[in-house]
Amino acid sequence: MLNRVQTGGLDGDPRLTHVVELPARAAGVTGWPDWAAPDVVEALRNTGISAPWTHQTETADLAAAGRHVVVSTGTASGKSLGYQLPVLTALLEDPKATALYISPTKALGADQLRAIGELTHEGPLRDVHPATYDGDTPAEIRQWVRANARWIFTNPDMLHVGMLRSHQRWARVFRRLRYVVVDECHAYRGVFGSHVALVLRRLRRIAARYGADPVFVLCSATTAEPSAAASRLIGAPCVAVTEDGSPQGPRTVALWEPPLLTTLTGENGAPVRRSATSEAARIMADLVVEGARTLTFVRSRRAAELTAMEARRLLTEVDPTLAERIAAYRAGYLAEDRRELETALSDGSLLGAASTNALELGVDIAGLDAVVISGFPGTVASFWQQAGRAGRRTQGSLVVLVARDDPLDTFLVHHPEALLDKPVEATITDPRNPYVLGPQLLCAALELPLTDAEVDELGAREILADLAADGLIRRRVAGRDGAARWYVTADAQPHDNVDVRGGIGAPVAIVDGETGRLLGTADAGRAPATLHQGAVHLHQGETYVVDELDLDGGVAFVHAAEPGWTTSARQVTNIAVGTLTEQHRHGRVTSALAQVTVTSQVIGYLRTLPTGEVLDLVELDLSPQTLPTRAVFYTVTPELLAAAGIDPRQAPGALHAAEHAAIGLLPLVATCDRWDIGGVSTAEHPDTGLPTVFVYDGQPGGAGFAERGFAQLRRWLSATLSAIESCSCSTGCPSCVQSPKCGNGNHPLDKGAAARLLAAVLAELNGPDRN
Repeated sequence: MLNRVQTGGLDGDPRLTHVVELPARAAGVTGWPDWAAPDVVEALRNTGISAPWTHQTETADLAAAGRHVVVSTGTASGKSLGYQLPVLTALLEDPKATALYISPTKALGADQLRAIGELTHEGPLRDVHPATYDGDTPAEIRQWVRANARWIFTNPDMLHVGMLRSHQRWARVFRRLRYVVVDECHAYRGVFGSHVALVLRRLRRIAARYGADPVFVLCSATTAEPSAAASRLIGAPCVAVTEDGSPQGPRTVALWEPPLLTTLTGENGAPVRRSATSEAARIMADLVVEGARTLTFVRSRRAAELTAMEARRLLTEVDPTLAERIAAYRAGYLAEDRRELETALSDGSLLGAASTNALELGVDIAGLDAVVISGFPGTVASFWQQAGRAGRRTQGSLVVLVARDDPLDTFLVHHPEALLDKPVEATITDPRNPYVLGPQLLCAALELPLTDAEVDELGAREILADLAADGLIRRRVAGRDGAARWYVTADAQPHDNVDVRGGIGAPVAIVDGETGRLLGTADAGRAPATLHQGAVHLHQGETYVVDELDLDGGVAFVHAAEPGWTTSARQVTNIAVGTLTEQHRHGRVTSALAQVTVTSQVIGYLRTLPTGEVLDLVELDLSPQTLPTRAVFYTVTPELLAAAGIDPRQAPGALHAAEHAAIGLLPLVATCDRWDIGGVSTAEHPDTGLPTVFVYDGQPGGAGFAERGFAQLRRWLSATLSAIESCSCSTGCPSCVQSPKCGNGNHPLDKGAAARLLAAVLAELNGPDRN
């Protein structure tokens, strides 16, 4: 069946840019470790596991030997067995030992708790008492967990605010803490990852206070540099297990680029591609007609609903009974509804589903034949996580990536080796970001006063001096040892001011003005661009329009509406260069990493139809916002521009187009989204005196993305040039040099001159370093 789908439905179509057949992989099986408790082995065997795979045994052996370990293997490779063996053995052998399990989502934690519950509900393991402790845990259950649970399933948020803040009440758990499992650790990146890295350091610190030194076992999708990323996350050396011993069926991966439309035009008359959502719905419908159970991943909850509706409409024209077997799946549904959909997908009563990344982690769905991915999901790790949802019983499977109108998607479908041959990005965290580190230090000092040695290890003397000047912390000598320590001032509650999910600064509440219901929150720094008056806001698949943004009051009022368009802010941005962190000179090109101050002002917003057609630009007058952050930039000389055939009139358009494309491609080398970063280009910047292109982190203090771009500048700009050259448009479009958030209305842009500029820059960068 799949062969007919692959060759008959796809082969020879100009939209198909690449097809690769990935061979099956046989299992690598080992024996059970000698140190594993026989009762634990028996419990695992009773679940159908006859023998562990090689990576499971290697992970378990390292953890049992006291080594921090990260297992970085593919979806459905059974990573959990690698920590279940040592943790359950330790809990069985020591009746007072405890363990923590930390996951980025409640759904994943619940899934793993169910698996442990099946292993421990009877027999010798029944005294393990696994239990959940998260924001949904009732007060009376929380008290039982503190007093009795020996394996606690939680998340970084609850660890931060519920356990570490009141660690005295958790002394029983911390005193005998043997293992900490950090699942799906590749999800901890950017500011979120930086916060979690410091929360985990605080966990290790508090455990040491009670005499414990737990072993960390981290589970990750396949990523670049897993050992370095895991070590940075926990603040201690971590060994990696990367050789996957699980079996895998053959897999066909197809890359698909929707065509340019001739009937519609976008901003400044640029061509528009058929939307990835529409194309994915059509492909899913075709696959379902062929009998393939198909899961389609989309980028938003609304897109999940629209994709399912479109696929049902197409199938109704062929066979109405098939249309009834298509559904949407997303967060926001009731738990029982989600379980029902998961069961229907597994048993085949549901032939197709359109889902957000809610089905990417934590839910084991077997028996799917195909996965359609509508738009690159942001990281190679996520791509393989989603692709791995098909063929989970080792049968053959098909994966189709449908490119969005985006430079990164354009690059990947024309350069499949960057996606299929190896991971191309590393997880980025920066625990020393002062805007993250300062609030986290206050939390740590409240939990246990900080020593000078701890402060110096983090290089935080200057940060603490600033906090002391604000009256938030003070250094004094106390205790029998006569050593000076840092103490939080009286009545401080720093934990309440820290959002580990990445928000920095006071959040803006999003309130339904008609009902008074709180829908959610947003970062104050991003609110002017996302919650301005007239902005379209999505919440759990429902559409709202913003009536008023009150930054001083920290609230945005919205009302439910279906306007039929989306909005994207337009803003003007200036950037001032502060301290240079690092600089390299390559002939007529200089690259640098620097502290910068970005000043931006939202001046209006575009209203865009789902087809990509732009309706109009609505003007706004909002106050300027200032962002201290980090940026990577490069300068070129007028001589280089002239040698590249770029005259002074073309220079602004060349630099501007190169900046837009570079922003779109930075996620190739840093695990970020293009909305996490920004850029500025100018034909003569006042601080450099030269034509300059900047790309900066969109978070106060930076998030580590600019550093990664600076370190990978050649590779990054080479991919940027390839994306421009690969795009089939003549003068520039959203797939190459246009940006959906350009403050200048995507003007001026010169695609051809940008390609010549980048080629000239790369020629200089590939020459000798002249520092």
